[in-house]
Amino acid sequence: MRVTIIGMGLAKHIFQVHGIAVRGDVVYNHAIGRSQFDLV
Repeated sequence: MRVTIIGMGLAKHIFQVHGIAVRGDVVYNHAIGRSQFDLV
C-alpha cells in the first residue's frame, strides 16, 4: 500500500509518526523517541 499523507505529532520526548493511504487506511503508526529521531 502506498503512503500519500504523512503526519507527525510532536511532544517533549516522543514523536508520533503515521502514514495514511489514499483511501484513508493507516499504513503505519509509530512512536519514536528523541534519541531515535535524527534531524539533518
